[in-house]
Amino acid sequence: MELSDRILVKEIGAILRQNGQTLSVAESCTGGLVGMLLTSEPGSSKWFAGGVIAYTDRIKTDLLGVPSEMIQEFGAVSNEVVAAMAGGVRNLTGTDYSVSISGIAGPTGGTHEKPVGTVCMAVDSDGFSTAVMKHFSHSHSYSREVVRQASASYLLGMLYSGLRKDGK
Repeated sequence: MELSDRILVKEIGAILRQNGQTLSVAESCTGGLVGMLLTSEPGSSKWFAGGVIAYTDRIKTDLLGVPSEMIQEFGAVSNEVVAAMAGGVRNLTGTDYSVSISGIAGPTGGTHEKPVGTVCMAVDSDGFSTAVMKHFSHSHSYSREVVRQASASYLLGMLYSGLRKDGK
């Protein structure tokens, strides 16, 4: 784990613990990496409830409640779908906050509109909800693991910013 990730997770945990709040995750392309990073912090069981690895569209719809029409219209890698995933896992777990991620880690699966390295991420709470699409590769030289790690790190940063903003 990168030092910056360790620092972010420590800060995220401190904020959640201090406020008596909880967090859950819904992951696709990272396959549990975000949950692993969060649970690397000692005492995370006080604020991390758990998560869902929603790798297939069926799990996104059946378990997280993402409408299949939404996936058909926007694609599984879209701001609309990750926002619905985040809301779905937060409803499922009853947490105060949730994050979600879905992307094309490669080396195949990309399109002209959504090339390899395209990742969508969301943070959800009662106070705010945000989703972004990022591109983590500029060439085919980026590996699957680089895309997964970079997107997980970016999502931790989004969560930290959201917690800071929400707590004012």
